[in-house]
Amino acid sequence: MSETDLEIISKIAGDVVINNNPGQMLKIWRRRLKIKQIILAKQMNMSPSVLSDYESGRRSSPGVIFIKKYIKALVEIDKTNNKTLNRLLKEDHSAIIGIGEFNKPLTASKLKTLLNAKILNGEDQLKTKLYGYTILDSINTIYLLSGIDFYKIFGATTERVLIFTRVGLGRSPLVAIRVSQLKPRMVILHGPDQVDNLAIELSKRENIILGVSKKDNEEKIKSIFSQL
Repeated sequence: MSETDLEIISKIAGDVVINNNPGQMLKIWRRRLKIKQIILAKQMNMSPSVLSDYESGRRSSPGVIFIKKYIKALVEIDKTNNKTLNRLLKEDHSAIIGIGEFNKPLTASKLKTLLNAKILNGEDQLKTKLYGYTILDSINTIYLLSGIDFYKIFGATTERVLIFTRVGLGRSPLVAIRVSQLKPRMVILHGPDQVDNLAIELSKRENIILGVSKKDNEEKIKSIFSQL
């Protein structure tokens, strides 16, 4: 099995195992790949009715062996037919524009200066030390990163700044962070003229330093951080 196949399997498995209803999540992936239940059942050497029971939750939660077999069958069918998974994997990678850990800790105040940011929440926390950064395409992050993949944006530590580009009003990035178990220490929204009040309120609830910046473009920001 190729390295790409293993990466795809890990992605799907991550979505499944962290979900409260793993059978339902398996079904979502099957439908996302446009694979008919009867075709998958045949690939797994299983009756369609048994497969349906697992997907619907009529049988007890599927175990590791079943989940592994199910996902491998999805990958094999997709490789032969649609090849949708390779495209999805490439799209997921496009959500992260830049990621890295600083050579030495930087304060939130220093990052505020570098990005010429206006702080909307957490002005009293600007002495906080941060150890890394992630620059994200906000639209691709929301639509393409899910489950365990969302956690990749935190790199080696959550004590970092997340910089969201192509931001509308800033609500979606903060909502995504709100429902995630991991939280960044600082969030910078790049580009918006106005930030939704809900985004500001969520940053207060999660104790996240929130700022807005219109400095340069995302490539320039990536260049600045790559030198740190």
